[in-house]
Amino acid sequence: MDGRDWGLFLLPYEQAVEELKVKFKTMRAELKKREEYAPIEFVTGRVKRISSILEKAKRLNVPMDQLETGIEDIAGIRIMCQFVEDIRRVAEYIRNRKDLKLLYEKDYITNYKESGYRSFHMIVEYPVQTALGQKKVLAEIQIRTLAMNFWATIEHSLSYKYREMLPEDVRKRLQKTAEAAAILDNEMSGIREEILEAQKKFEDDSNVISQVLTLIHQLYFYHLVNEAMEFQERFNRIWSSQDGRPDMDEMKGLLEDVQRVMAGCRKENSQEE
Repeated sequence: MDGRDWGLFLLPYEQAVEELKVKFKTMRAELKKREEYAPIEFVTGRVKRISSILEKAKRLNVPMDQLETGIEDIAGIRIMCQFVEDIRRVAEYIRNRKDLKLLYEKDYITNYKESGYRSFHMIVEYPVQTALGQKKVLAEIQIRTLAMNFWATIEHSLSYKYREMLPEDVRKRLQKTAEAAAILDNEMSGIREEILEAQKKFEDDSNVISQVLTLIHQLYFYHLVNEAMEFQERFNRIWSSQDGRPDMDEMKGLLEDVQRVMAGCRKENSQEE
């Protein structure tokens, strides 16, 4: 065992993880604005624990002076997707990036492991700017569906508990649950358009309601108290529909009326100025 300063050794990896998380979250936000749908559901990241680095180095016979090149997942990013189809799309976005270098890929979706593990891995070289200059570090990007990630998280915990010597009955049950997760992903892909349509409608309806309430509140600042109270009563009536679901056509009509009053008010104020 060498006497390295592990805190200092891990600093560039910690920086890489934080920067990559921000970049992929920004990618998600941009795609959502451009296309109203982002193949990225959410992003997480972690730096491997020292004990895990040492255990993996021992298992792979990686010398301590070659950890930076011999252990490729000290920095790890996980990108979660709703659908299997999204995984390929995200991988293509990563291939086209100019701020990192793709070294190679491991497709454990088409060629899943015997255990049932499914995921798409990309090993990249990422440059970080340290106080001493640029340093290139290796990072592993895992792209999975939510179902794949749930299974992998459970399997990882059990493997740690049994030190990767899983009892036969546990191993077989994990294989069955992996197959069940794959069936779930396939079924969800089959109704993908219906799911996306429902999600978009929910988001659109939420935005309409938010806009209505925001504009009603703003009317008070223009001293249009009576108008604001009338619109609020109208909103309450629509919201309290008997079937428990507001009529969104009525809600959109309310939004148009509030916008019309607000536009007139702003026009009057600008003329006075």
